[in-house]
Amino acid sequence: MTKEEDIKNAVETLRNGGVILYPTDTVWGIGCDATNEEAVRRIYEIKHRDDSKAMICLVDNPNRIQRYVRNIPEVAWDLFELSTKPTTIILDGAANLAKNLIAEDGSIAIRVTSEEFSKQLCYKFQKALVSTSANISGEPTAQNYRDISPEILNAVDYVCWTRRQEHKPHQPSSIIKLTGNGEVTIIRK
Repeated sequence: MTKEEDIKNAVETLRNGGVILYPTDTVWGIGCDATNEEAVRRIYEIKHRDDSKAMICLVDNPNRIQRYVRNIPEVAWDLFELSTKPTTIILDGAANLAKNLIAEDGSIAIRVTSEEFSKQLCYKFQKALVSTSANISGEPTAQNYRDISPEILNAVDYVCWTRRQEHKPHQPSSIIKLTGNGEVTIIRK
């Protein structure tokens, strides 16, 4: 299967409200349309995760963030542009996303991917994608495809073929919280 066919199949699954398993700029992720409340609910179920724990959204370029966050602090643009490793930024004022994806304080965690496959997937889908690690909540993160449990593999609607053979260490993203008044908190380095 070509990468283009893989992306086409994944996008079709997402548009139909499905849940996919896909490689990201960090670890393998479980994803769905970030605007589809039912699909987001399914991911919480698949992960056995409390829905009070927010999940990350992935987009293909910084400009797309404006669709999902009301007021983006200036420093956020610098962080998106200057980060040398995958960096997730938690921003206040989430909008146009599934209600069960937004944290209780109204914030959303969002990351711009620069990895080729996930960037193309987000671009072709034209919406934010949920990106949460492909593991049961509390279990070790699946760094590579081979680390993903059968329970996760069997619970999703589509498993991407791209990068399945990869066997190398991957790290989760850094996470930085920005408040509207410019306060910066590093959650994970």
